[in-house]
Amino acid sequence: MRAFVASLTGTSLEWYDFAIYSAASALVFGKLFFPSSDPLTGTLLAFSTYAVGYVSRPVGGFLFGRLGDVIGRKKVLVVTLVLIGVATVLIGCLPTQSAVGPVAPVLLVLLRFAQGVGVGGEWGGAVLLSSEYGDARRRGFWASAAQIGPPAGNLMANGVLAALGVLLSEQQFLAWGWRIAFLLSGVLVAFGLWIRLRLEETPVFKGMEASGERPQAPIREVFTTQPRALVAAVLCRVTPDVLYALFTVFVLTYATNELGMARGRALTAVLVASALQLVLIPLAGALSDRWNRRWMYLGGSVAAGVWPFVFFPLADTGSWGLLVVGVVLALVIHSFLYGPQAAFVAEQFTPRLRYTGSSLAYTLAGVIGGAVAPLLFTALLGAFGTWLPLALYVAGTAVVTVVGVLLGRNADHDEDEEYARLSYGGAPATTAPAGE
Repeated sequence: MRAFVASLTGTSLEWYDFAIYSAASALVFGKLFFPSSDPLTGTLLAFSTYAVGYVSRPVGGFLFGRLGDVIGRKKVLVVTLVLIGVATVLIGCLPTQSAVGPVAPVLLVLLRFAQGVGVGGEWGGAVLLSSEYGDARRRGFWASAAQIGPPAGNLMANGVLAALGVLLSEQQFLAWGWRIAFLLSGVLVAFGLWIRLRLEETPVFKGMEASGERPQAPIREVFTTQPRALVAAVLCRVTPDVLYALFTVFVLTYATNELGMARGRALTAVLVASALQLVLIPLAGALSDRWNRRWMYLGGSVAAGVWPFVFFPLADTGSWGLLVVGVVLALVIHSFLYGPQAAFVAEQFTPRLRYTGSSLAYTLAGVIGGAVAPLLFTALLGAFGTWLPLALYVAGTAVVTVVGVLLGRNADHDEDEEYARLSYGGAPATTAPAGE
């Protein structure tokens, strides 16, 4: 259970930063770091630093994914947590453009880049940290620890922002209050480090060491020996990322700008659904251990492709209650994709290449999925003036994910059990593990 908590802490920090940075980009950074006579220009420049965090993730995936298979899961996860946390805290300490001139936005971009690099290496290792300690036949539940991070981080971030909104005036928040939200991430970092430093290396990696099977060039091996696994893992992540972007980010814009609802009412719908995900995500992960994970994921992908065609007519009635129902059911569908996702991605790769493969899949899918989705939703709605192209876009990504699931393989628990046996001094099995 300690490994479960260690995994959850890191991904919660990642998504706490995601939500805080998003809010700061919209409310603060344009004024303090990119001042311009045109407020829109300043905001767009501020959002460009947000995008840098996504673009830099593959760098972290390549760098830390490789190291995780070569030197160990635990060592790399300590480094990534420190990197994310220190960068986030330093953003809270940055001087503004009025104090140091153009150096301020440059420092902001560099720190955002560092955050992205850390995040790129965090997810794959967080999944393995929890799942390789637990029973391989319950990987869906144990690996879901990393997946609880998004709703947990969002809830924490919105709670902090709500408290600061009550306690501070708008002028105080702009002057110094926003820094508190970034500095508080240091608490998560300290707790996460305390947990992670007390853990031993995972039994699977210790088995790899005992057998002398640690890879020397894991990135090259993933691309040359497991290309189908990599493609399957990347494609299966696209729809969940796009669905989450629609129903936690873009839905706020749609509800306020198109439906005329107060932003607070729209945000409440998202927060209610996010709170339910804290329970639904590990539940879905556990259910995927009982049912066939691939077919469960396939059903969730089809539901994700269909649901926007139901949601938008409900939302367009202008009823806040129907909006809440629509968002909640959307994130229920997302939970039944996101809960099993970590286990499904990890088990596409053999244990000796699992950190590298999972990290590459996570970061590459993030660039083509979650990073561009809010921009595409905005552009499609602006160009066509109706929700239909948005729903078709989600349906298209569902088709992509279905292809990925069909390309994927079912779990081979014998692989993990063999390495775990070696980690405790057991003799190798006489039969080779099943291939892909």
